[in-house]
Amino acid sequence: MIKLIRSALLPLLVIITSIFSLSLSAEDYSPPEKENKDLVPIFMCVWDPIGKAGPVGQIMKEAKIQAYKWGVDLTYEVYGDERIAIDEFKLGRCDAVNLLGFRAREFNGFTGSLGAIGAIPSYKHLGIIIKTLSSPKAAKLMRVGEYEVLAIGPAGAIFMFTRDRTILLPKDFAGLRMAVLDGIPESEYLSEKYGITPVNSTIFNSILKFNNGSVDLTAAPAIVYEPFEMHKGLEPNGGIYREPFLYITMQVIARWEKFPEGFLQKARSKAVEEYPKFVKFLTDPEATIPEKYWIDIPDDLYDFWVEDFRESRIELGKRGIYDKRTLKLLRKVRCKLDSKSAECTADNRE
Repeated sequence: MIKLIRSALLPLLVIITSIFSLSLSAEDYSPPEKENKDLVPIFMCVWDPIGKAGPVGQIMKEAKIQAYKWGVDLTYEVYGDERIAIDEFKLGRCDAVNLLGFRAREFNGFTGSLGAIGAIPSYKHLGIIIKTLSSPKAAKLMRVGEYEVLAIGPAGAIFMFTRDRTILLPKDFAGLRMAVLDGIPESEYLSEKYGITPVNSTIFNSILKFNNGSVDLTAAPAIVYEPFEMHKGLEPNGGIYREPFLYITMQVIARWEKFPEGFLQKARSKAVEEYPKFVKFLTDPEATIPEKYWIDIPDDLYDFWVEDFRESRIELGKRGIYDKRTLKLLRKVRCKLDSKSAECTADNRE
């Protein structure tokens, strides 16, 4: 099992810590003197789903060396449970933590809403959004109270896996069992809306439940298909909707006062430069999925999905689950790339 998890998540794990360590290679920082006694001590809670045996530990060792070169004494602790890492950060036991975008909401509702359902159609859209938010002009949005977003990177397009490929509309999910992660408020709303029976799961066992038939639906990035042998759950009549229903991000949240001046902005800018490499990590695995498993929504039905997701975003924005400012930005980017879209002239805008 560990071997499966490791091979499935290696691209994601590289992104997790690279987002933090990218800034550690910024060329415009001057190395401190060898006997510099003014190193800024930074302790990071690092989430690696595999735990201390995962590749993140080695990456962080390299990051520590680079950090020293430009004035930061970086130490860290690796946690296999994202929630524990976040709790340690909240308790003040570390100065930074890496987490999935939707977990970032309690620290920054703006960036924590980037994973709004159906709001980002492609990696091109996501790239524009991350570049915009990582610019100096958007720095004020990155800081909320004592917290600041150190960097944002892509964590993958999330596809819906179904055991019944004949389902072509959201309303037909009624009565099906779907694996959902805990702590995601919109899961409850969407379950009620579609009449889905939610089955609380972790990142890993949601896939196992799908393969053994315990759930009818699960959401996952393409990188898990091959190593987790998800064809087992797709046979004999399952499939994967070709259009991702959301894109998730990996974010690093930091206590900004702990870091050297200018560090966080340079980290965000450096992560943007590496965006194409991150995307390649995430899209290459899509080619390993046999064409027979992909489900294409007919053109005459696709608009129903788009409108349904739009209505959900608006409602979740009203409920305060999504930040309305984020929804407005995401819509602006969608309309920039597709000005003829119906939503770009709709009265009920996000």
